[in-house]
Amino acid sequence: MADSSDSVSIDMETISLGGKEYLVKTRHGTVSVAVFGDQDKPALITYPDLALNHVSCFQGLFFCPEASSILLHNFCIYHISPPGHELGAAPIGSDDLMPSVDDLADQIVEVLNFFGLGAVMCMGVTAGAYILTLFAMKYRQRVLGLILVSPLCRAPSWTEWLLNKVMSNLLYFYGMCGVVKELLLKRYFSKEVRGSAQVPESDIVQACIRLLDERQSINVWQFLEAMNGRPDLSDGLRKLHCRSLIFVGENSPFHSEALHMTSKLDRRYSALVEVQACGSMVTEEQPHAMLIPIEYFLMGYGLYRPTLSVSPRSPLSPSCISPELLSPESMGLKLKPIKTRISVEV
Repeated sequence: MADSSDSVSIDMETISLGGKEYLVKTRHGTVSVAVFGDQDKPALITYPDLALNHVSCFQGLFFCPEASSILLHNFCIYHISPPGHELGAAPIGSDDLMPSVDDLADQIVEVLNFFGLGAVMCMGVTAGAYILTLFAMKYRQRVLGLILVSPLCRAPSWTEWLLNKVMSNLLYFYGMCGVVKELLLKRYFSKEVRGSAQVPESDIVQACIRLLDERQSINVWQFLEAMNGRPDLSDGLRKLHCRSLIFVGENSPFHSEALHMTSKLDRRYSALVEVQACGSMVTEEQPHAMLIPIEYFLMGYGLYRPTLSVSPRSPLSPSCISPELLSPESMGLKLKPIKTRISVEV
């Protein structure tokens, strides 16, 4: 377990679930880890997308009562932030070496060792999904399974590379300016949620903007530069034999990336869930669409939510799961968010 003398514990006013934040020193810099739940339980680690942390990337999912019932019953949650992305982070010093994606994946194993963790379940969004996939490929014995949301696995296309370069230059010279925030919001959310001149942006977008305003631009710039230099992982995916569950919003700019990744994974161990009317960040935009697929995925590990605590709004038992989801091939069907929850009389 973590030695409290080597860590800093911070009260987190934004989250009311009793989490503690640890600052873990690694060879590639200090990493913030927010821990929720009983540390005697199996570990679920999360890694967010660019410019986000667990509050802005996973709060929607973990504030959903049904998801909390599934995930916090079965796991202790370790939210890992990219360097300098945690709440209240200071700018990373210009003298510090800029980490590569390999360095970021290596940081994760040091975090696991700090907390005395063995094999863990992983959940990542877009850039975070790439880092966790790379981690799973480098440290196969440390990964039980992957839950990936709008993941990346290839090197950047020319259009993504160029867009990232534009965003990188803006961050470096102008900070978290309006153009950068607009580009990031397009990366995260569907057009419907982002709003328009006639329709106001949704609450989740407004909350995300407030959190982006708190980011240190130099820290976001470093993560973006690392991701823009990422290598293609496609060839190694077939050898990745941990179970993988992939979610992607149909309106995500990375929709084709998720389909490509699914095509490269072994179909015996992987499943794809496409969520309609949703952007990249399914965890925030349509968290209910993740519930039943995640539960079915966890059943493969013998993990269940106890019958006594089942919410009547989202019962969890094999008989309540859509027959299509029990297909031995995969869960590859397009889910409308309103149809992923099943109501029965209790």
